[in-house]
Formats: sequence, structure tokens, C-alpha cells
Amino acid sequence: MYKFGLNKAVLCRIHMHILNFSPAHAIYTTPASPHKHRGPRKQRGMASPAGRSCTRYSKIPEFLVGPIGQPMPAVGLGTASHPFMEEEVRAAVLTALELGYRHIDTAALYASERVVGKAMAEAVQRGIVASREELFVTSKVWCTQCHPELVLPSLKESLQNLQMEYVDLYLIHWPMAVKPSKPHFPMKREDIVPMDLSGVWKAMEECHRLGIAKMIGVSNFTTKKLQELLAIAKISPAVNQVELNPTWQQKKLIEFCKDKSIQVVAYSPLGGQRIPKMNPVRQSDVLEEIGKARGKSVAQISLRWIYEQGASMVVKSLKRERLKENIEIFDWELSDEDRLKIDQIPQRKLITVQNLLCPEGISSVDISDVDVLEM
Repeated sequence: MYKFGLNKAVLCRIHMHILNFSPAHAIYTTPASPHKHRGPRKQRGMASPAGRSCTRYSKIPEFLVGPIGQPMPAVGLGTASHPFMEEEVRAAVLTALELGYRHIDTAALYASERVVGKAMAEAVQRGIVASREELFVTSKVWCTQCHPELVLPSLKESLQNLQMEYVDLYLIHWPMAVKPSKPHFPMKREDIVPMDLSGVWKAMEECHRLGIAKMIGVSNFTTKKLQELLAIAKISPAVNQVELNPTWQQKKLIEFCKDKSIQVVAYSPLGGQRIPKMNPVRQSDVLEEIGKARGKSVAQISLRWIYEQGASMVVKSLKRERLKENIEIFDWELSDEDRLKIDQIPQRKLITVQNLLCPEGISSVDISDVDVLEM
């Protein structure tokens, strides 16, 4: 088994119990989108691309995130897979690293942490990357572990799976707590319990203090949930990872996060994969029209649009051609006319808390504010 420098001292500290990040209420620099080859064009808000590649091998721009401006690649690889396909995910991680990806996104729920860790260790062994320090790893604590006393053990287990001393970013996966058990979904509605957000976030802050989570953040938080968190946090969340693409643009949330110096990271940037009838991004006539005019794919138009919002993204693909295509978005830009057309695309949210729950049963906890539709 490969190990990224895990030692007894760190493991001993991990046994204490809580979670990730960096100094409180920091001021971030502004985000930007590239303007051809003249350097980044600054926008007011989240974080700014570092103006350099992640490593000497990678040409993926970075955003400076968190109080000390830690570089986060603008595009990362997602590893959620249903059903989980171990060998395919391992091959995708290695291929992505060969192509220049340095951000790999995983979670306790995905069951991909062990495979991701092995693939990264193999990449170091083969010289694809020089060391763990070249990589940016995100993991997440699931609803079943969203309890103050379970956050650190969950991170400890993730680190053991990854065979790493730390993650670069650790997120609360959803602002909801379920009776303690192994991470799973769908979850029973009657198992939902009130979430101790203050206690859970203190545990996240402790993980950061211990050095086993370089930054901490959240996922699927609305502006209301972020306001609740900011009111009690000593360390503000560095990131909010949310569903974001041209068919669910989250304008209100993006502006809020810019104002609060929280970096937005997009998941389902290409519309998601488990959609009953159609993928609204890939089936968009507007995006297809813009793509044909520019000689780009619909996927590239969507990803470029996200990048121009000052957001980074995690994209899932198992195919080398698409992995390569997904990072060929940085040496061109959309026109004002393109952006206006995209602004007018009808909006549709696909990922809701209801997707996580069994259809039957009744919850005694009001979770209506988890799924507020913010246009």
C-alpha cells in the first residue's frame, strides 16, 4: 500500500475529532477571467486566478483561495460514479494527471477515496507528478457524520483511505444531519435530525487547526445557510461547492459569495449524468449554436462560461478525449453577444435534497430551507 507520509504523530493528532481550514474572516483578492493572452481580467468578488499554472506540467489556471491565497486549480476531476467502477475511476485519475489536472474531488459517500489515493501514489511513483504537494485534494463529510463528535473521525477515515496526511479542502457535503451510520443514500426521511451547525463547524475549524485540512468549506449551501454559518464561524468557509452551469446560473448566490469572499466551485457543470429525460446543458440549442459558431463543443462553452463567472469547477469524465477537451477553455473567451444569449437560457435546478431521500416516510425536521430556489 502506498502512503503519502502518514506518520504516528499525525495519526495521534487526528484521533482528537474535528475538521479543516484557515485563519478567520480573511480578505480575499478578486476573481478573474482570462482575456485572451493579456492576463486575467479582474472581476469583483471571489478569488483571483494566480496567473500561473498549477505546476510546471499543468496549464490549468488557478484561483487564489482562502486567507493566505492557496492556489486552487480552475478545473478538477470529479470521481462520483453510480455504480462505482473502481478500475475506470483509477484510470481516469491517472489520465487526468497525465493531461495536467491537479485537483481531484472525492467524498466519503463516493467510495472513491481509496482508489484516488492509490492512483495518486502511482502517479508519484511513475513520475507523472513530482510529489503530493503538486496535488489538490478535496473530500467531504456526509450527512450521517454531520455531528460535532463525528466530523474528525470521518476525516480521519478519509485520510486513511487516501493514505495522506492532509486534504487541501474539506467540505460539509450538505447542510443536513441524519442519524449516525455509514455514508449512504437514499436516506430515510425519519432519520433526519436537527443539525448542530455551530458544533459541526467548530469541528471543521479544529480540523484546520490540526493541519489535516488546509482549508474548510461547504457544499450545497444557500445564501440563507451561509448567513447562518458566517454568524457563528471563527473561520469563514473558503469554498461553496454547488450545482452551477448555464441552465442553473445561481446569480444571487454567486454575488453573495463574491461579497463574502467565498470561492464558488461548480459541480454538474455539464448538467449532470443522472437525468430522467435529457441533459439540459448538452441539449441546449443556445449553447450548441454558440459552439458551432466558435468551433467549440457544447461542453467547452458551458465550462468557459463558468470560468468567466470567477468560479472553478469539478468535471467528471472517464474518457481521455473529453478530459483533454474540458481543459481546452483558457485561450479564448465568449463574446458579449454569447454571454447575453446564455443569460436568457431558461433556468432549471436538477439536484435537490429530495434526490437524497427515500420517497416514503415523513421527516420531523423542517428541511425546506435546504432547497430554496435562488435565481
